[in-house]
Amino acid sequence: MKKPLLIIFAVILLALAGTTLWIQSEVNQPYKISPQDVEIPRGASSKRIAGILEDNHIISSALIFTWYTRLSGQASILKPGVYHFAGTLNMPDVLNMLTQGKLLQLKVTIPEGLRTDEMLDLLAQKTQTPRQTWQNALQAIVANGEFEGLFLPETYMYNKPINPEQLLRQMYEARAIVEDKLAQNKGWNTEQIKQNRIIASIVEKETALAKERVWISAVIHNRLKKHMRLQMDPTVIYGIYRTQGSFDGNIRHKDLRADTPWNTYTNKGLPPTPICNPSAESLRAAAYPANVDYLYFVADGTGGHAFASTLAEHNANVRQWISIEKKRHHP
Repeated sequence: MKKPLLIIFAVILLALAGTTLWIQSEVNQPYKISPQDVEIPRGASSKRIAGILEDNHIISSALIFTWYTRLSGQASILKPGVYHFAGTLNMPDVLNMLTQGKLLQLKVTIPEGLRTDEMLDLLAQKTQTPRQTWQNALQAIVANGEFEGLFLPETYMYNKPINPEQLLRQMYEARAIVEDKLAQNKGWNTEQIKQNRIIASIVEKETALAKERVWISAVIHNRLKKHMRLQMDPTVIYGIYRTQGSFDGNIRHKDLRADTPWNTYTNKGLPPTPICNPSAESLRAAAYPANVDYLYFVADGTGGHAFASTLAEHNANVRQWISIEKKRHHP
């Protein structure tokens, strides 16, 4: 080989070696990142992902990161979702996060006592996912159309992009786990499990105080045993919602007489379905009511209730509550 060609070849080798060392240096160079969440869209190419990372100052060079992912054979397995980047990371660290799917864990809390339609509205809002997507997921899980009381109110973790059916199924199974344990302990059949769910839903809507759950449960069980109508306002409200599609927030005497299947003023026994999604605590309270002979309760003006075993005691409690309300509105 002629000397000029040898020189050119040597220069090329030195240039390639220098470039390789520079790329290796850039790849392994720790890069300080301000704490931030970055979303990698579903279906994005490795080149687009590299651009997103560079734009958000997660990596120093999109071009080098693209080469690196392709040379490592991992360009096709970068997972979409929201990632939390913070601290000092190099490109192998970032690539490992994207290939392992180390996604940011997001959470959503479902309050106790929501109707299922209210729960779907909340999920759509909190996860920024279309309401219809949640409705479709619900119908995929509850094929028979009876959807109330089947989802356990709790705090749930999820990743983006969210899978609504997967999250709803997790909520569905969480409720089933609680009920299965109660059923095993009590020796219940399927119908008894459903009855307990209905009772729990009424308990949930009747009190916001944890200590009162077992007392409300006792009132329901005691009235059922005596074949008394339950006469509980939340069942009336739910019946209005199910038959009219909405409730304006004010319950009137005519509403108490509205003969819907859920109205426990006009019907004896339990409503045909739950009236909300009860918590695990209410499901347990429904299964294990307090050992008391209460048959009545009324608001006591402090956020709780006054309980009574006789109608005379109850009427006295009602008069006390009316007096409190008068003083509150006409001090």
